[in-house]
Amino acid sequence: SFAYFTIKDRLPQILTKVIDTLHRHKNEFFEEHGEKGVEAEKRAISFLSKLRNELQTDKPVTPLEDELPDAALWNQYLDYQRNLPNGNGEPSWFQSPWLYVECYMYRRIHAALAQNPPIDNFDVFKEGKTQNFFESQEAVIALCTYFQELLKNIKDLDEKQLQEELFKLLQVSLWGNKCDLSFSAGEDSSQKSSPLQSLENMVPYILVNDMEKVWSLLVNAKKNRTENSNVRVDIILDNAGFELVSDLVLADFLLSSKLADEVYFHGKSIPWYVSDTTKHDFNWTIKQLGSANHMWMSRCGINWEGNLKKGVWVFHDHMFWTLPHDFSSMSEVAPDLYAELQKSNLLLFKGDLNYRKLTGDRKWEYTVPFHQALNKFHPAPLCSLRTLKCDIQVGLKPGQGEQIQASEPEWMGSGKYGVVQFDAGL
Repeated sequence: SFAYFTIKDRLPQILTKVIDTLHRHKNEFFEEHGEKGVEAEKRAISFLSKLRNELQTDKPVTPLEDELPDAALWNQYLDYQRNLPNGNGEPSWFQSPWLYVECYMYRRIHAALAQNPPIDNFDVFKEGKTQNFFESQEAVIALCTYFQELLKNIKDLDEKQLQEELFKLLQVSLWGNKCDLSFSAGEDSSQKSSPLQSLENMVPYILVNDMEKVWSLLVNAKKNRTENSNVRVDIILDNAGFELVSDLVLADFLLSSKLADEVYFHGKSIPWYVSDTTKHDFNWTIKQLGSANHMWMSRCGINWEGNLKKGVWVFHDHMFWTLPHDFSSMSEVAPDLYAELQKSNLLLFKGDLNYRKLTGDRKWEYTVPFHQALNKFHPAPLCSLRTLKCDIQVGLKPGQGEQIQASEPEWMGSGKYGVVQFDAGL
């Protein structure tokens, strides 16, 4: 399965890169922290080398031994895996649900640093995220330029034109999800060309296209809002770099077109899945744009800092996003986050990991309704924007999956296909 290949090949590759990154920063740790920095780096590397060995030799998954706030939840989850009626008793790297062991690896990488001050705040994935951002410069410039030109006459657009622009920017955000470093095991995955030119040609690759439903939800919310009610959209972010910029442009469009009054962004509280967005990545990206020597890029960055200051954009991170649980258990495990999402008019879930957690990472039949796969996770109407990078897809028409499978056996893992999949909730 795709999962087997990931655990066997991709994850050890990612761990090797992390170890290499720490090696390369040895001098920097010494300059900043003296001998203590070098000692911490050695301990972290030895912890990670041991982890890589456990993974490659299919050792049992062990309880977390750190004191971090989420450790108890992780260890409870391990007990839950041990006691599954159809499980093997002792979960090991190759005899466990893929979602669980993959999340577990990233949590252990975090522990390797968190337990070794003074390098405990070092993000081992930061270089890759930064590189992805700079290598996507042309695409970022093209997108910012397009968007700033659009803003000049956004007030004059009629409803049909607004809808067209929303659909365009939803698609840019969807295909931005191809820029995923955990998928490419950290190899270059930047967006080189203008993302707007190829949209027409990409439409046939959107297997479920619910953009009309998203549009009518937003338009109705806008019509029904009262003096004291705001239309709120939440974006559950995926990758930093070009994908994040495409999400920010979409968010700005929602505000500028008055389809939304406020946008909440949800990111990761620790470095995660190589290129996932943390608060640092979020702020860094907006600063980079603001100080760029390209007029429209800097205009975007400056406006977005303004949105954050005014409070019409809010960044949230929550421990739940980096737990192994699928979202159907959010109301139990993180009732505060669930209650927060219930305040939203529309939740946009970006990317593949969010899709796996929405659908419980199960081997569903292609035609199972999305609503059913969500397993009662319905805090608010939601839409998944994701390119396919694993063996899960629901909500297809009868025969649709089989037809693609016949000509493209790798279709579910290539990132070539995407979905804009909506569920209205209860």
